[in-house]
Parts: sequence; C-alpha cells; structure tokens
Amino acid sequence: MGWNALPASYRIPESAPSLREAQEYCAQLARSHYENFSVATWFLPKRLRQHFYNVYAYCRISDDLGDEVGDPQQSLELFNQWEHELQACYAGAPRHPVFVALGQTVREFGIPQHEFSDLLIAFRQDQTITRFETFTHLLGYCKYSANPVGHLVLYLGGYNDAERQQLSDCTCTALQLANFWQDVVVDYGKGRIYLPLEDLRRYGVSEQEIAGRRTTPQFIELMKFEVQRAREWFARGVPLVKKVSRELAVDIELFSRGGQEILNAVERQGFDVLAHRPIISRPRKLWLVLRVAASKLL
Repeated sequence: MGWNALPASYRIPESAPSLREAQEYCAQLARSHYENFSVATWFLPKRLRQHFYNVYAYCRISDDLGDEVGDPQQSLELFNQWEHELQACYAGAPRHPVFVALGQTVREFGIPQHEFSDLLIAFRQDQTITRFETFTHLLGYCKYSANPVGHLVLYLGGYNDAERQQLSDCTCTALQLANFWQDVVVDYGKGRIYLPLEDLRRYGVSEQEIAGRRTTPQFIELMKFEVQRAREWFARGVPLVKKVSRELAVDIELFSRGGQEILNAVERQGFDVLAHRPIISRPRKLWLVLRVAASKLL
C-alpha cells in the first residue's frame, strides 16, 4: 500500500533531479491528465506556462494521495511525507521533482507556504469526514479544497491583495460546487456525500436513494436548488475578470464558464445526475474557448 498504490513516478526519490528534469516532469504530468479545460490554455503567456504546470503537478499528486490509495490511514501517512517535502521546498532542499520545480515558482512570485499546505487540510479531511451537515460546513471545506488554487493563480498573475482573493474564492467555491453536483454518483462510490444533509432532509431525499441511483421528484427539486446556489456563487466572482490582466482574464473566464457549463449540462438532462454523469462535449468546449477568446482578444 502507500506509494505502491500510486504511479512509481510519484515516489520521493533518493536524490533530487535537476531543475530542467523537474520542470519536464511537471509539464508531462499536466499534459497527460484530462481536465474540463487545459491546465494552461492557449492564451497563457509562455513565461507563465511552466509555473502553471508546477502548481498543477502539486495539486494533482496531492489529490491522488487522498483518492487513489484506498486506505485512509496510508493516505494520511503519505500526506505527512508530502508536507515534509513542501517544508523542504521552502527550506531549499527538496528531493521530489514537483518541489524542485515549485521552488523556483515560489521564489519568483513570493507565494506563502500556507497556500499549498491549506490544500492538504481538505485532502486530509476527506480521509475522515464523508458527510457535511450544513451548507456552511461545506463552504468551510471549500475554503481549503478549492480557494487556495485561485490564490495560487492570482499569485502567478502578480496579484496578492484581499479584494481579488475574495472574488476568486467565490469563483473557486462555485467551481467546487459544480464538480460536486456533477459527481454525486462518483463521490458516493468513494463513500462521500457532498450534498448537505440538511438539504437532503428538507427535500425528503434519503441516502439510500442516492446509493440505489433512484431519481425521485424530490431529488430533482434538490438538484435544482443546489444548481441555482452554485450559479449565485459564480455571479459573485464575475467582477474578478475585469480586475486582472487580459491574459489572465481569459483563463479565469474560461474556468468560470466551464463550471457554469457543467451546471448547464446538469440542467439539460433534467437535473438527473444519478442516471448519467453530466459532461461537456468537445464541440461545446471549443465553442466556449472561441467565445471567450473573441470577447477578450478581438
């Protein structure tokens, strides 16, 4: 178990690779993983792409340490080792290629260590907390599972002020909610329910119905409510696009519109996320890219 449950390339090596080798490692990891949108879109300036790859590689492996090991206790031990490497990164002596590459990013953009370690709080939580009583509790989880990613993107764009971070938090929380509503069945397969328990009770939906993938009128009403709530969080974050550089605005708007398109996909299938996982088709993704590009670049 432990590292053996993960790709061999994830393991912490005995000695550190060169910076160039570490950068290529992060770039390959970023390019090889599917996301709703490319981690570094066509519109990012070349000078930022490697840094985005480095941050993505950290987030990707951190996520896999929690989701792909299959043993909560083993995952918690791996997180301890991973955070030790993060500390070594800030001390200037890491061995893992992610942290060798990330060291340059951290120094160049002045990123505080807590922006990376905060993510680990959520991933550790996932090993022991699988239900959320209220929406407020769920927002507390998003504070660590999603919002630090937005802060990291802002740092790479040269921004570290509270106003932009708060707007980013709204967008990142909305993205996290959209992913939760897209993956109700997937998450239940991992033993987790992110739909607040208070909402299940309010709409008369039982956990057994989710487990059996039985879509009821009550479940449809619940999902309509949750989708609308996520849309409201996206709306709160919209002003951020006009408060950053054009090059960063394109990426932020793409991710925001991509999340909203997930909600549209949920709505198009009648809010029944138990029968089929909502997806964004490739033609639809291309349309979104062209639409955002036209609005920002022409």
